[in-house]
Amino acid sequence: MKRIAILSDTHGLLRPEVTARLTGADVILHAGDINTPAIVEALRACAPLYIVRGNNDKDWAAALPHDLTVTLEGLRFFMVHNKKNVPAELSGVDVVVYGHSHKYAREERDGVLWLNPGSCGRRRFGQEITFCMMTAEDGRYQLEKITVPQEGK
Repeated sequence: MKRIAILSDTHGLLRPEVTARLTGADVILHAGDINTPAIVEALRACAPLYIVRGNNDKDWAAALPHDLTVTLEGLRFFMVHNKKNVPAELSGVDVVVYGHSHKYAREERDGVLWLNPGSCGRRRFGQEITFCMMTAEDGRYQLEKITVPQEGK
């Protein structure tokens, strides 16, 4: 069994409430808009990291992939920052992880979980601050939406 932290849109801010949950994760998936290499280093210090490049990840992030497919505990994840960049033909994928809108979304389509963990960095567009923790084992999962209290930036 693996505990998978799923986040996006940190925009240069790794909140203590998020870091506290990441220390219990076996792996971290980040769907882009990291904004600084320091955030990548901090995430890697918590757990193995799979990360894609967001539209705000500039020159420093040139080596990060635009999209990424990874299999964890029998689940195949496809990651991309912007949902509009998900290929029309996406076979063999169990979970699509994306970000960009800063708005949490969870939808099952044809047996595939489409998940936007929301933004857990700087508050933008008046959205709530969210990320997800997933427990996965043998191709099955349980998902928990984490909401950070509305105080602060």
